[in-house]
Amino acid sequence: MTQMLYGQMLDDQMLYGRFPTQPDTPSAKPVSRLVQGSAFITAATVAQAKALFDAVFEMGCTAFDTAQSYSGGYSERALGQWMAERGNREQVFILSKCGHPNQDRDRVTPFDITADLHDSLARLKTDYIDLYLLHRDDTAVPVSVIVDTFNQHLQAGKIRAYGGSNWTAGRVQEANEYAAANGLVGLTAVSPQFSLAVPAKPPWPGCTSVSGAAGQAEREWYARQNIPLFTWSSVAAGFFSGRFTPDNLDSFDFWLDKVCVDSYCTPDNFARLERAQQLAAARGLTAMQIAVAYVLNTAPHSFAIIGSRTPEEFKMNVTAVTCTLSPDEIRWLESGEQ
Repeated sequence: MTQMLYGQMLDDQMLYGRFPTQPDTPSAKPVSRLVQGSAFITAATVAQAKALFDAVFEMGCTAFDTAQSYSGGYSERALGQWMAERGNREQVFILSKCGHPNQDRDRVTPFDITADLHDSLARLKTDYIDLYLLHRDDTAVPVSVIVDTFNQHLQAGKIRAYGGSNWTAGRVQEANEYAAANGLVGLTAVSPQFSLAVPAKPPWPGCTSVSGAAGQAEREWYARQNIPLFTWSSVAAGFFSGRFTPDNLDSFDFWLDKVCVDSYCTPDNFARLERAQQLAAARGLTAMQIAVAYVLNTAPHSFAIIGSRTPEEFKMNVTAVTCTLSPDEIRWLESGEQ
């Protein structure tokens, strides 16, 4: 397994980590701990997306999350067009994903991984992806098949590192033990759901979460292994915006709002929201900023994927990057214990 070169640098308000890639060198790209998401981009919003990318890049964001399955490819197309037009590919850290199941079958196969990779490279207008994740796991597929396939693409230079989105720690350990025993590179990152709000059920089939008390053991294992987390739904699909209350949950019809209602709008999470609002008022922040700070403080090797829709939203989240929470504050946010 590649040794994590994790560190932090402060540049104005943005913090960065250094993530190991192939070839593994001390000059690896700085990766902003806020990662701009792009799942919401459509064919009709490519121009707006590129303007958003301009703004967040100016604010220090170097990391962008996308996937082969997002919006029929328009998420990757928008990012690829933007990088080509700006000439900034070597300053951008791309996280993309492959192997998402479709309505007909699971797609965790060497053929699908390879086909998705070639499609993504074409859309992104690049010859390599910095971090390539398997979007879902299929435990019926031996880890040897998956590790061997990704190592072939590492050796060909088409990807610089790989990992798993929605993998369990046990499966990551199994894969990395196989890699170590066979002189191969293992998974160097994972991307689970993680937020202060604990999901009552998975937002989508096949998702894994390391949130709450149930996820603590996995978070601790990843920390011991020095494996960073690229956490999705870091603000629980907008739950911490304050738009959701126990009295208005039947008024939402946008698909992502419905995800929030179904997965996060529980009495326990509303209590966590109230505590986040109290701490935010005391700090001169917002509950959303406290939620982002919680992710970055609780999982030390973490990068929070945030789907900011506007430059103003991203700027607000940048403020949260340097917000330090004490262990007592974290415990109180989670459970109300003083």
